[in-house]
Amino acid sequence: MDRELDLFVVGGGSGGVAAARRAASHGARVALVEDRGLGGTCVLRGCVPKKLLVIASQVRAEIEDAAGFGWSIGEPAVDWRKLVEVKNDELRRLEAVYGRLLAESGVAVLHGRGRLVAPHVVAVGDRTIRAKRILMATGSRPWLPGIPGIELAMTSEEALELAPVPPHVTIVGAGYIAVEFAGIWAGAGAKVTLVVRGRGVLRGFDEDIRAALAEEMLARGIEIRECDQVAAIERDGGSLRLRLEDGGSIATDAVLYATGRVPNTEGLGLADVGVEVDDEGYVCVDEWSRTSVPSIFAIGDCTARPALTPMAIADGRAFAETEFANNPTPVLRAHVPTAVFSQPPVGTVGLTEAQARACGPVRIFRARFRPMKNVIAGREAFTTMKLVVDAETDRVVGVHIVGADAPEIIQGFAVAVRCGATKAQFDSTLAIHPTAAEELVTMGKPVPQAVD
Repeated sequence: MDRELDLFVVGGGSGGVAAARRAASHGARVALVEDRGLGGTCVLRGCVPKKLLVIASQVRAEIEDAAGFGWSIGEPAVDWRKLVEVKNDELRRLEAVYGRLLAESGVAVLHGRGRLVAPHVVAVGDRTIRAKRILMATGSRPWLPGIPGIELAMTSEEALELAPVPPHVTIVGAGYIAVEFAGIWAGAGAKVTLVVRGRGVLRGFDEDIRAALAEEMLARGIEIRECDQVAAIERDGGSLRLRLEDGGSIATDAVLYATGRVPNTEGLGLADVGVEVDDEGYVCVDEWSRTSVPSIFAIGDCTARPALTPMAIADGRAFAETEFANNPTPVLRAHVPTAVFSQPPVGTVGLTEAQARACGPVRIFRARFRPMKNVIAGREAFTTMKLVVDAETDRVVGVHIVGADAPEIIQGFAVAVRCGATKAQFDSTLAIHPTAAEELVTMGKPVPQAVD
């Protein structure tokens, strides 16, 4: 690696790996450095292991539902330690896959921490590597507040290794990670309490979806304590006690802080070479992922773009196409679908009702029903679906779902929203019966509009 590289990537997560491989496929000489494990947050410390725990935690409910269909199954029991071992075996397999894919693509992999020392130079240990272009793809990490006793709390990374699951777990936060772990641990049989600074869960999502998810979580026995914050965490014998700002307290066996993430941009030499970062530490980039230094680019969670793995991958590939294939490739950032693997899960794409109303008149279609499986199983769990329609153009500008298979359903409808499908086109699409998704093409009447 004595000669100057065409590209040096700092960070081996999904975005960095995608960019490196795509650039190498266009003949670029590429190397990548990673100081933890190939795959990054999503594969090793986020989406993938969390989804595996979600699947495992749903088995108890499946066994309970089976009785309604005539099955007789004994009392369920789970060995959570074994589950964590199986999960870690799968992560090691995936990390090896990433390594193999990079090797097959001709990308050299270095293990260590990269630091910028000049616009075209990165230091890794006692080595320096020169490259025509440098791509920062260093991701993010969990944030913890500086309250007394915070060292007694877990982040999402430690939560993935927690075994066995303690009798009572308290989660501070109400976003993706908080509601997902609430479902995981409740499914494992724990008592779960959420401490929420504001009102409700999933701030920023459509209000009907937020309310529907909170109702379903409460029905599953998850306690949601709103409008409160933790002032301190203390040891209380073999357990913990959370002191709340309202003067109350919560006795618990473990506490997870899921109150946001911060970019991994400290100690990388960004300021030393003139790369601009914002007040929160995110690397400032333009639509082509260019920073304030012409030779340095950035993608993924270390920028202020949506912290979604598919977004990082899209940005990485677009960067490589633009810079190494003479194929300027913008990434369309409107109508980005997303899913929350809560229980029940959430799937959403497009504008919330509030966002759409801020743009002009809308029509709202909404349905709430018990899926067939829940009716037979005797489970009081509901699915909520919602369409947000531009009243002037008839375009469907938002689709929102809370219920079983919501992430799978939303993927297909995201294509329709991206393509500008109208409500009339939704209505003319034949329904697949019996399914839950058919509700999205059979909603005939909009909900009554409020009158000022």
